[in-house]
Amino acid sequence: MKEKENKAKDLSAGVSDLEVADKISDIQQSFESGQMSRRGFMTAALALGVSLTAASAILNKVEAATPKKGGRLRVGLTGGATTDVLDPGQILDLYMLHLQFGQLRNGLTEVASDGKLIPELAESWDSSPDAKTWSFNIRKGVEFHNGKSLTSADIVASLNHHLGEDSKSAAKGILSGVVSVKADGKYKVTIELSGGDADFPFLMTDYHLNICPANSDGSIDWQSGIGTGGYVLKNNNPGVRSFTTRNPNYWKSGMAHFDEIEITQIGDPTARSQALQTDSIDCMNNVQTQTVHLLKRVPGLKVHATTGNKQITLPMRTDMAPYDNNHVRLAVKHIVDRQQWLEKIIHGYGELGNDNPIGPANIYRATTDELPQRAYDPEKAKFHLKKAGLSKLSLQFHAADTGFGGAVDAGQLMRDTAKSAGIDIEVVREPNDGYWSNVWMKKAFSACYWSGRPTENWIFSQIYAAEASWNDTYWKHEKFNQLLVQGRAELDTTKRRDIYVEMQRIVSNEGGVCLPLFMSDVMAYHERLAVPETVGANWELDGGKNAERWWFT
Repeated sequence: MKEKENKAKDLSAGVSDLEVADKISDIQQSFESGQMSRRGFMTAALALGVSLTAASAILNKVEAATPKKGGRLRVGLTGGATTDVLDPGQILDLYMLHLQFGQLRNGLTEVASDGKLIPELAESWDSSPDAKTWSFNIRKGVEFHNGKSLTSADIVASLNHHLGEDSKSAAKGILSGVVSVKADGKYKVTIELSGGDADFPFLMTDYHLNICPANSDGSIDWQSGIGTGGYVLKNNNPGVRSFTTRNPNYWKSGMAHFDEIEITQIGDPTARSQALQTDSIDCMNNVQTQTVHLLKRVPGLKVHATTGNKQITLPMRTDMAPYDNNHVRLAVKHIVDRQQWLEKIIHGYGELGNDNPIGPANIYRATTDELPQRAYDPEKAKFHLKKAGLSKLSLQFHAADTGFGGAVDAGQLMRDTAKSAGIDIEVVREPNDGYWSNVWMKKAFSACYWSGRPTENWIFSQIYAAEASWNDTYWKHEKFNQLLVQGRAELDTTKRRDIYVEMQRIVSNEGGVCLPLFMSDVMAYHERLAVPETVGANWELDGGKNAERWWFT
């Protein structure tokens, strides 16, 4: 320790006013790296002329920013169901996203908290000039929870799990352009596409594309929950509670700080908030926007909102009457008072949607000049009903809070504003448990939400392509699907923008989705949690990675 104290004295010698900031930075780094004690830090800071109060404040900030190991993180989540499974291709909502993608497993690439694409299990990648062939160099020295070393065989098996005509994976749509996945040695994988795709490495961040250990027959072991992630599965009661412990051999240094993670499904928003306030959980997702102001007043709690591409949607099955008629769909799109929903359903935490899934964080989003904002207009709704050969219409709207927060209330607002257009809407309240299995994609008209996707190709391929597993409107549009293939392969950004704007027009004017709002993600947590200033906005709870990125102070 004597040498460390001497280092503090050396740093404080001969310092001019212009050098103070640099010297403070030096001693911060020495303290963070363990080369200097608290006493040494304070001695050096005081010698630089920093007041005792300021030095203490700097030290407290440095200590708070230094990750600490330990503790059990208790997370209250929505989106769990008793039908959940550990198959990454069958992840339906946040609960399984948080468990599998956020704790148990890793992908080839990752979206960092600042939104940038970074390597994960693939340490680097490159492509052919036409972006049809992609090669990923696999990180060496990574182990699965059972001690098995990661190789290219695991990558090949994990990606092939989502491919093929019989695949039920939700990632089938975004991988529809994949022709083959092959190992090129022990630590390299080559992927051939049917056409160029400049965004392909971004697609590899999808939360369904978690890497699992390969079986000898080329399938994967998803049933055990084994992965390469920061936490090891100890107990899983689907849709109720899951428990994991820190992986002592995690390959990511400086990540996964908690000893244990306990996640609990709490579907009721009031119960979730009460659990946080009574210290039964440490953090929660999906804070009701109408109660944000109340949580902000509670001592020891913090509320954080992130704005990305999260969206409220009302999918209409275009293969079912009356939604197989586009004029009926357009009538529905005109009887939603979007401004009223913005104010009363999400209380200003978001912005108006335009029946188009490309959100504020996407780079090729159509402007209002290119695609005028659709507004509440019962007369236009009547016009489209007449075009459909109807003077009035009766509909059922199926909703639950897990569909999106306030979905039932939103349905009742829609019921009221639809009356003047001659449309009678019955709002059917559905149970939260099993909603994604029994209602979504089953009922003709329902409530839904999407977290959005970082690229246009991704969200179009996963939800709107004709053969996409999550095409929840069962919509098939020949011109749209042609443009989808062209857009993937187009490397000229100006031409690519033109393609994606045209696709947005087609979805908005002819698609089966009514998309009234983009909404912020609002989470709340105890102040004892160290949460970085910049949190990921791609999925809820810091890009779904809060178990890996946060710690207790």
